[in-house]
Amino acid sequence: MTWWHAVIIFVAGVWAGTINAVVGSGTLVTFPVLVALGYSPLTATTSNAVGLAPGTISGAYGYRAELDGYWPQVLRFSVASFFGAIGGTILLLTLPPDAFETIVPVLVGLAVVLVIVQPRVSKWVQKRRETNGIEHKPGPLLMGLLFLIGIYGGYFTAAQGVMMMAVLGMLLSEPLQRLNGTKNVLAAVVNVVAGAIYAVIAPVSWPVIGLLAVGSTLGGQLGAKIGRRLSPTVLRGVIVVIGLAAVVQLILK
Repeated sequence: MTWWHAVIIFVAGVWAGTINAVVGSGTLVTFPVLVALGYSPLTATTSNAVGLAPGTISGAYGYRAELDGYWPQVLRFSVASFFGAIGGTILLLTLPPDAFETIVPVLVGLAVVLVIVQPRVSKWVQKRRETNGIEHKPGPLLMGLLFLIGIYGGYFTAAQGVMMMAVLGMLLSEPLQRLNGTKNVLAAVVNVVAGAIYAVIAPVSWPVIGLLAVGSTLGGQLGAKIGRRLSPTVLRGVIVVIGLAAVVQLILK
């Protein structure tokens, strides 16, 4: 690894940690960067999961004030994310590598679409709440969907935060900032579980992991502290551009 490769990976880690704390989808920054630098899609995915795990923990810690008094519910949700993440890692490690490389462009494309439609989903959720005035409480449907998102996150982490926010927003009657804090904790659970498994039995690059871990940890704090002041449109635009570039590169490769 050259020094400028290291700088690029570190900066990508900081940016991904910031984005994950604010809106999610930081993987759509780091994954294309790693693939562009010559890492295989599988190694890029596993190293990404391990390296960004500290950043998700950092972002979750930064939102601890929003979760005051809500931790019992968050822990319940975490059970579904925990087992879902295990299922996702099993899929990634048992399916043929060719299958993963074939589906990656589809997953990245899906993640880009989710990032694009996320503002409309958020507006629809807010309008639905204001119109109906219905109190939504956790139930089997929410737990089941969080489990499925955990499987997706364990298999390929991009845009799992966007999925979580959509599901939590539609099925819970909580302030959006509290939901965002909940999303950060659940994403941390998925990334830590998947990362721990990959670190032991999957092909990973430890130099990449170290750079992403430090960068994403700094980015997680940055996103939690000043991320709300950043323009969501700018963040989303960067994610979409990088994601589309990744799809093109993966298809042509």
